[in-house]
Amino acid sequence: MAQAMEKITLSAARDIPFNKLVLSQQNVRKIKAGVSIEDLAEDIAHRGLLTSLNVRPELDGNGNETGIYRIPAGGRRYRALERLVAQKRLAKTAGVPCIVSKGETLEVEDSLAENVQRVSLHPLDQFRAFQTLREQGLGEEEIASRFFVSVATVKQRLRLASVSTRLLDLYADNEMTLEQIIAFSITNDHVRQERVWDTISRSHSREPYYIRRLLTETAIRASDRRAVYVGIEDYEAAGGVTMRDLFEQDQGGWLQDPALLEQLVMEKLKADAEAIRVNEGWKWVEAAFDFPYGHTSGLRRFYGEQAEMTEDELARFDATRAEYDKLDAEYAEADEYSEATEQKLDELGIELDRLNDRPYVFDPQEVARGGVFVSLGAGGELKIERGFVRPEDEPQAEGSPTEDVGGDITDHGSDPSSPSGDGVQVDDEDETIKALPDRLVLDLTAARTIALRNALANDPVIAFVAVLHAFVLKTFYVYGSDSCLEVTLQSARFSQTPGLGDTVWAKEIDQRHEGWGQDLPKDPNDLWDFLIWLDEVSRQALFAHCAASSVNAVIEPWNKRTRAIIHAEQLARSIGFDMVEAGWTPTADSYLGRVTKAHILQAVREAKGDQAAELIGHLKKADMAREAERLMTGCGWLPEPLRMTDHEGMSVSDTAADDASVGSDESETASELPDLPAFLLDEPETSDDDTGDTESGLDGGHLAAAE
Repeated sequence: MAQAMEKITLSAARDIPFNKLVLSQQNVRKIKAGVSIEDLAEDIAHRGLLTSLNVRPELDGNGNETGIYRIPAGGRRYRALERLVAQKRLAKTAGVPCIVSKGETLEVEDSLAENVQRVSLHPLDQFRAFQTLREQGLGEEEIASRFFVSVATVKQRLRLASVSTRLLDLYADNEMTLEQIIAFSITNDHVRQERVWDTISRSHSREPYYIRRLLTETAIRASDRRAVYVGIEDYEAAGGVTMRDLFEQDQGGWLQDPALLEQLVMEKLKADAEAIRVNEGWKWVEAAFDFPYGHTSGLRRFYGEQAEMTEDELARFDATRAEYDKLDAEYAEADEYSEATEQKLDELGIELDRLNDRPYVFDPQEVARGGVFVSLGAGGELKIERGFVRPEDEPQAEGSPTEDVGGDITDHGSDPSSPSGDGVQVDDEDETIKALPDRLVLDLTAARTIALRNALANDPVIAFVAVLHAFVLKTFYVYGSDSCLEVTLQSARFSQTPGLGDTVWAKEIDQRHEGWGQDLPKDPNDLWDFLIWLDEVSRQALFAHCAASSVNAVIEPWNKRTRAIIHAEQLARSIGFDMVEAGWTPTADSYLGRVTKAHILQAVREAKGDQAAELIGHLKKADMAREAERLMTGCGWLPEPLRMTDHEGMSVSDTAADDASVGSDESETASELPDLPAFLLDEPETSDDDTGDTESGLDGGHLAAAE
């Protein structure tokens, strides 16, 4: 007959006065973790002790109970109760619920079992519990205070609980990770969440990074200049929805309605442009997100003059300048750093800048015929280009229309009433002083021209000024006076190439052009005297600026311009120019996204070696371009049209790439390659468009007018 199973008897529970309890030295928890003692004390004060203490009676030498009970399990709860007693919020003799162990096991065993056997709450249960509390009327701040977490943590948990129920069930069944749920929480659109999950569940590409990208690929970042210009508040007030990532830096989130944003930008841009036209009196104002590079070509530019300081402003400026100089001199001799002095100098500097930054005043007559271009700057600020006159709005020149082409008729022209040309008999005895014959004037001025050429050739300084004068007339005075030098300066514009105006090079050119435009005389007839009195360094800088505007190294589909391109390379080598040092990098927008997959892989192979190319060889083109951009960051690789060639005709970048490839084949291992997201390592290739973008030809035709 089978032996009957022994019945289990549970330890008795009883309330023991707090002053009869002491901590056991056998408690296994030695390292602080989890909720602090202070927070636990407040939790007990709020809702009472939820879990009893595990205690054992203390025995004397004869094995008799002393009335004191040791606590092998529940030390943190005891410390929290002790804190409440010390604060006189709990009586010393208050009864504490305890489970009194019979002592069949060791004290250290009790402590270890209580901590090991405890199972932490599943995160999803916590998310849903927070959601239940909010549904029952508790606010986010109150939930945070009751559970001693930050409000941001509560918002994160509530956001996770709002993910599609279908996806949460998958997470509960361990078919989805917490990191994936966090990625899906970026949007509240359950349909889109489930659609993206269905897409990625058919492949191995399930990384959070990939999920976020799929969820935001049709959205616009809040840091985009259009979003900055309109403002998130106005966008949302118009009904727009913004996705936010509560778990990672998202720079303000993503705007989900691009069409609405575009509409708001244009409406605001047109309103701002119209306000500028009305308030400042311009004849016309054009507004656009962007204007093509060289959009001001063929238009005369005029500049305003900075308003003079009033007497009060001038007195304030002088006093502030004197105070700044005195304080700066004293501080320079001081031995110790002074934060107060630094702050005062900053304040004085800001005041000086404010007084110096006075508005520019334009000639009202010029404003009445001129216009403004209004667009968006890279940071979302309004970009205003003032002072352009169209050819049809130019005032008609006064005087005889023959002045510009024939000179002074009285001095040198032919008298139409009397024959004076060659082959016509002239009465040598006639004492009347008549105009010189045209042929004689031509011969005399030809002789003068040759003599003047010879004289100018012996005066390099004035020759430089003369060429500079011709260049400046072409560059800054579209309808200015002519030069006697038959020197032309043409400036190609590349309006079909997007983004040129946003490059650091174009911005530096524009700033330099703007600065010279402010300094040069308004009347082109005053330019010669200005250049004569200009210092040599400034002359050379102005000459370089004008000469540089005529550089054209564009290779056009219909015009390879082989000799010109060879000269451009000679020019680049002479000044030590290199596109890598200039800041060009291969990105998806600049190159990688505009070529075929074969070109992308070739670029990665040349820059990083064969193994790096193999890592991304299975990707779709868009993903391949993005990952190639990341892999090639800082590598110094250039596509063929941007490379310099050595004297033997071999590309310098080709040589460097060959060296890199050899080194890669010999020494590079998989562990040395840049990190890739795990999903990129084994995604099977499905369908793909392996064609590169068709690049339109550049508008490289020379224009007679300077840009």
